[in-house]
Amino acid sequence: MSIEFRQVTKRYGDARSPLVVQGIDLLVPKGTLTTILGPSGCGKTTTLRMIAGLDAPTTGRILIDGQDVTTLGAAERNVSMVFQSYALFPHMSVLDNVCYGLTVQGIPRTQAAERARATMATVGLTGYDERLPSELSGGQQQRVAVARSLVLEPSVMLFDEPLSNLDARLRRSMREEIRMLQQRLGLTVAYVTHDQSEALAVSDQIIVMDAGRIAQAGTPRELYEHPSTAFVAGFMGEAMLFDAQSDGQGTVRLGPLRVTARRSMPAGAVKVAVRPESWRVVEPGAGPLEGTVSKWAYLGGHFELTVATTLGEIFVIAPDVSRSWSVGQAVALELAGPGVAVVEARDAG
Repeated sequence: MSIEFRQVTKRYGDARSPLVVQGIDLLVPKGTLTTILGPSGCGKTTTLRMIAGLDAPTTGRILIDGQDVTTLGAAERNVSMVFQSYALFPHMSVLDNVCYGLTVQGIPRTQAAERARATMATVGLTGYDERLPSELSGGQQQRVAVARSLVLEPSVMLFDEPLSNLDARLRRSMREEIRMLQQRLGLTVAYVTHDQSEALAVSDQIIVMDAGRIAQAGTPRELYEHPSTAFVAGFMGEAMLFDAQSDGQGTVRLGPLRVTARRSMPAGAVKVAVRPESWRVVEPGAGPLEGTVSKWAYLGGHFELTVATTLGEIFVIAPDVSRSWSVGQAVALELAGPGVAVVEARDAG
């Protein structure tokens, strides 16, 4: 089932209170995973809670599978939410935790347990029936929370920062499991995180929010390689912003470099966002931007270089680990491949 917002706003308190969500339109297509990404306080969790029916919008409409659910409560929406804290009952076994929602619905215990065990098998919890949450690892607790939501066979699943309590290695494996589960079952999922690498890894679509508004929506690749604003460029990964000049005809001058804008850009001052992996280091004289290496570090799979140039110090990721570097070494830089985007000057800073 799809999820749609039409000019939705949300404020807490009276009319003098500021809007937390400011008139947003969004669409989560059926059977896809959409991540709502942004810094703390941007409105992403409030947006998720409005999908769940835990918070009512101040104005606007919310539709699930084309049905207006704006005034419906959480229990009427066939939506299930996995919270950051997992919210497991500590005194209940794994099986009882997973059965809980079915029991509340009045489903007989034997039938509920059968469905619960089948769902637990889906997330790798076979044989954990009698364990207590305190006897489980963080990753296993996460699986219980997912199973408890899945067993209700919801039309829509919502995840609110589901991996933030896990260590880095476990986060990586759990995000892969959530993504595989979503794809295998064809679930419609809205997923909230502040971690851009997590968003890139799991999403069909990413919606970046900034101060209650949608800054940009698109595929992970679109947002990473072609951000429309300086905010999105910085939030979707490391990027340096440079002052540049547009000629109004699609060409942008960045010092001795020339960049082609992907969208219409008026003549005048603009910013160019460049990912560190978008630079290619070449021999002096072989590239348009001359410089010298001021810092370097070997990181196993690549080098990180800082190159002093007329545009300032530039951070570069150099993948060729067979080369060697030294401070003061003369080099030249050129732009190669994706990760270079022209944005309006007013979006910077």
